[in-house]
Amino acid sequence: MTIPSPCRKVCTLDDAGEWCTACGRTLDEITRWATLAPKERKAIMAQLPERLDGGPGDRSRP
Repeated sequence: MTIPSPCRKVCTLDDAGEWCTACGRTLDEITRWATLAPKERKAIMAQLPERLDGGPGDRSRP
């Protein structure tokens, strides 16, 4: 099963330069996306709505 990239083609990093405010992924996740297993991609995808919506937890450190 292929998990597509959540990239929105409008990369904008947070003030600390640690994660993209458009897709919610960290720079490490963006860099490794092509090599991640579907299970790892799915786990990241599950975290993105909370990261982007400012839900529980610290959005500044996904």
